Amino acid sequence: MATESILHPSLIVPIGHVEPVPRRIRGTVAGRVVFDTRRALYVWEWQAYPQFSIPIEDLVEGALHDDRHTEQLGAGAAHRHTLRVGPEVRAGAAWVWGEGSPEALRETVRFEWEALDAWFEEDEPVFVHPRSPYSRVDALRSGSTVRVEVDGVVLAEASGCVKLFETGLPTRYYLDPASIDWTRLRRSDTVTRCPYKGTTSDYWSFDSDTASHEDIAWTYDFPTIQANRIAGLTAFYNEHVDLYVDGSLLPRPVDTTRVASD
Repeated sequence: MATESILHPSLIVPIGHVEPVPRRIRGTVAGRVVFDTRRALYVWEWQAYPQFSIPIEDLVEGALHDDRHTEQLGAGAAHRHTLRVGPEVRAGAAWVWGEGSPEALRETVRFEWEALDAWFEEDEPVFVHPRSPYSRVDALRSGSTVRVEVDGVVLAEASGCVKLFETGLPTRYYLDPASIDWTRLRRSDTVTRCPYKGTTSDYWSFDSDTASHEDIAWTYDFPTIQANRIAGLTAFYNEHVDLYVDGSLLPRPVDTTRVASD
């Protein structure tokens, strides 16, 4: 197995960074609008991606109720609030930025993503988290040969691929179904969502003579328009397979998280 090394650009946005969002942002609970704003802010509480922070003035009246609890979040101090919209109550759903946070965030609120039922940029739904304005996702056709092995078993061998380059993540190699040995793989019930690529259609696992390898490959049958070149193709986790590209074994990246990484 090759020694791990970084083969992709690093994330460069500092924690606490704030920028305006040049898009209409809306959030709903049980079909009711919680906020509708053209004045949202991006705030980075960690480097991987931002959160939306919403001006309190753009929330429906009476939505927030102070829990009288303060915590230090990534960008500074924030006061926890419960969200009430009609009969719906979402405890601890919102954080109002306070003293010690960037000046631009004062009088704005950051919601726990899952506390809302739906998020929209303009009229398009957003899943998992906001898309970072500093991240790119490029799907490029390539003549690179790709071979995938696990425990010495060849699972795929392709004379070409679509390479997906996503800021801060290893390059993913999407392969034509005809290049994959499907007799070796079993479908799982796993489904993941990515704000850049959409919702996966299938995940695949592999049982060798020595171990079971769960969810090592995935397919997007209907990706977002930005990633439409990967439609119907399958990629394997670089972190969990032996991946040969143009005859060379790639180092396995460290597997930190699978959220929004596939």
